[in-house]
Amino acid sequence: MNGVLETDYDNRFIRVQSGRTNLSVTGAVEADGFFYAPDPSSQLACAIAGNIAMNSGGAHCLKYGVTTNNLLGVTLVQMDGTVVEIGGPWADAPGLDLLGVICGSEGQLGVVTEACLRILPKPEGARPVLMGFASSEVAGACVADIIKAGVLPVAIEFMDRMLIRVCEEFAQAGYPDCEALLIVEVEGAEAEIEEQLALITAIARRHNPVALIEAADEGQAKRIWLGRKSAFSAIGKISDYMCLDGTIPVSSLPYVLRRIGEMSVEFGLGVGNVFHAGDGNMHPLILYDANKPGDLETCEAFGAEVLKLCVEVGGCLTGEHGVGIEKRDLMDVQFTAEDMEAQLRVKDVFDPKWLLNPAKVFPLAVTRSRRAA
Repeated sequence: MNGVLETDYDNRFIRVQSGRTNLSVTGAVEADGFFYAPDPSSQLACAIAGNIAMNSGGAHCLKYGVTTNNLLGVTLVQMDGTVVEIGGPWADAPGLDLLGVICGSEGQLGVVTEACLRILPKPEGARPVLMGFASSEVAGACVADIIKAGVLPVAIEFMDRMLIRVCEEFAQAGYPDCEALLIVEVEGAEAEIEEQLALITAIARRHNPVALIEAADEGQAKRIWLGRKSAFSAIGKISDYMCLDGTIPVSSLPYVLRRIGEMSVEFGLGVGNVFHAGDGNMHPLILYDANKPGDLETCEAFGAEVLKLCVEVGGCLTGEHGVGIEKRDLMDVQFTAEDMEAQLRVKDVFDPKWLLNPAKVFPLAVTRSRRAA
């Protein structure tokens, strides 16, 4: 199959060319009972190379982790043309753990041309349940309690009223009419599913849900996930928007959701929330009018305050969308000068002339001084 270089089901890995799309990796192995776990919403179109650059995750990252947890090795072309193999399908690769440096480096250290990925046996079954709540804060508290109880669903996704409405119009998934919605999915044998759902719904009932709806069949389950994975395109039908993702401790969800709502009033811009609640990866969608003077600048200021809030509560500036250009001037909010220097020195080793994505990640003043040195 085009782009697949090697498949080893005994050792559970597949080696692919990095231009292959995320979803097509599962497509290459699912007939044999396997799948590739990271599932970003853009998985139909996004390439494995981009997933590695940004350390992408997806709805099911709560149980299976993000790209770095499922990446075994890469073929990397360095700036001088040298081709190196980093990592591999074995359990403990010798030498320094450079794979952890490459994954999430946003194309600054080299060009990944091939990737060795972990594949997993498909679960026996899976079932999502919809949990509706009277407020975003209550839904956030429910998420925190599920995690504190030691229960590990395969996914916990959050949507507020705005996203519930636009995604329901798109997917007809049967989302309840409420202020905040959780999509919680568990998997395993039927007995495991029933036991996990009983524990999770018992926790949810302590928060007085306005709705508890289990997927009636596989068709409804697919529509539930279609709605969630279409959230960004669905919101784009009603407004221009900006998404600047950051990550927070799950215990801080109620406070952060309340503050984002307050900021929405302060900045005079609407905001819709849809995110991976299980691991605290926020995706606030700030709405603005691209044709209204000053709206974009206000939106950017709002986004910067949200990211600062993430750091303030013990989280970080980045989730699965990386730093890029949008967050580069906020790097010193999270990192000290010493932290930044350590990162810069890694870049110096791999790319001494700073030719690979030089305008990304680090503040422009830092980049200019490094390239001039």
